Amino acid sequence: MKLNKLLTVHLLWVSVMFGPAAAVAQVQPQPKKVTRTDTLKVISDDAFIPPDTVLPGQKKPFTESQRLEADNSRFFKRAVIPAAVLIGVGVYTTGGRGIINSQDVFDYRTRVFPEFATNADDFLMLAPLAALYGFNLVSSQNRHELSRQTLLLVSAGALTSAVVWPVKGLTDVDRPNGKPHAFPSGHTAYAFTIATFMDKEFRHKSPWVSVVSYGLAGGTGVLRVLNNAHWMSDVLAGAGVGILSVNTVYWIHAKLTQGGGLNTAVVPVMLPNGSPGVGFHMQF
Repeated sequence: MKLNKLLTVHLLWVSVMFGPAAAVAQVQPQPKKVTRTDTLKVISDDAFIPPDTVLPGQKKPFTESQRLEADNSRFFKRAVIPAAVLIGVGVYTTGGRGIINSQDVFDYRTRVFPEFATNADDFLMLAPLAALYGFNLVSSQNRHELSRQTLLLVSAGALTSAVVWPVKGLTDVDRPNGKPHAFPSGHTAYAFTIATFMDKEFRHKSPWVSVVSYGLAGGTGVLRVLNNAHWMSDVLAGAGVGILSVNTVYWIHAKLTQGGGLNTAVVPVMLPNGSPGVGFHMQF
């Protein structure tokens, strides 16, 4: 048991060191030529609002990433491609395919860590959530108000679930321990959902938030393999699903709100029959 605990600690450190590859891609600033048009943000056809304006649902002024969140090419390059690569590699390495495949990793695990068992993976993926609400108490630099953060996180989790559970049933792959519904890994998918959400909300505060969050998510995936609960291919695909789900939710949110909150208003109106009524107006 002492060996298992020691290995768990070392795996977590390895994950913190090497798991943040996705975070680095998110955090690296992109060189951008500044022009006069960058000083204005189009909110509607007939209104311009400076990029430092705080809109409904927005906790602080726009960051550069928020102004670009709805950009289709950016979404494709920073979300669709990385997720597709992870899912594609996961599918390809199923069984004995690939130079390093799921069967090779399983054989290595069985040979080197035959008795490894821990429940840490059940809790590790949730660790960033505690940090999320802790940051909201001590920091003023998160992107959105707490209520909107919760809405975005729940939406991303729902999208992840809508992908993971039907695919588990359709693929019907047995786990290494003989249990059903291996592909993709739900633990890993939710871990990367939470990590990507933390990256979205706090990367401008410190890149270490992204690095640690993705490290914990990577550690969750490693522990799922060492616990004999999943194949390597399940973990890779789960990570891709989590990353894509969060980025998709933020992309749609930015499309609908143009970086801020929904611009809504309730106004009194007169109905055709002469009775008073209430009208609801929403501007995208």
